[in-house]
Amino acid sequence: MNRVHRAALARRLATPEHAVVHRAAALLLEYPTPELLDLLPTVRAALTGVRPALAAPLLRAADHLASVPLPRLAADYVATFDLRRRCSLYLTYYAYGDTRRRGVALVEVKQAYQGAGFELAGDELPDHLAVVLELAGTGDAEGRAAGIGLLLAHRAGLELLRLALLDAGSPWADVLVAVSATLPDLGDDDRAAVAKLAAEGPPDEEVGLDPYTSPRTASAPPTAAMGAAR
Repeated sequence: MNRVHRAALARRLATPEHAVVHRAAALLLEYPTPELLDLLPTVRAALTGVRPALAAPLLRAADHLASVPLPRLAADYVATFDLRRRCSLYLTYYAYGDTRRRGVALVEVKQAYQGAGFELAGDELPDHLAVVLELAGTGDAEGRAAGIGLLLAHRAGLELLRLALLDAGSPWADVLVAVSATLPDLGDDDRAAVAKLAAEGPPDEEVGLDPYTSPRTASAPPTAAMGAAR
């Protein structure tokens, strides 16, 4: 899919209902904290007007977060997203691994935020899925379309993450199920890219290049608050 086609498709997908789904998903993919758990009733209330096919997976994820002790949630989050290469929440990682080429891709992603008038905190990496979903769920239709465009551009990585979480039996898989349901069916090119990623995994570090390392850890999650625009 070329960039013009992707942008046009993203604008069509930037519906108010999808914005609610993406905003809720952004929150549910944050590192578990007391503040996040306090927001779960707000998430549930926001989903009352969303079609069951989209809302049900997110409600299941919210119920899981509400029913499990916080220390266990935090440990599960780290084990899932920080320790498994196929479960990274950083979308450019799937295409570029920890290489210098990923830095170039991150600059391009950041430009999409700037074009949408979306300001990132100083230490936020723009390709973190929760941050991308926050863009897709916040602001006017053009800003939301910019976020959806990033989801479409990194669809293969997004799909591999969904499959890996499902395979692991992770409760966060439901969040990816809901997000994927807001996007079109995979095209032939995307299916081929997913199959390649599933077989080979993200690229290894290139010889002679230092890995691109993220300043964010599980103890420093992205910040998103339901209904708050940046």
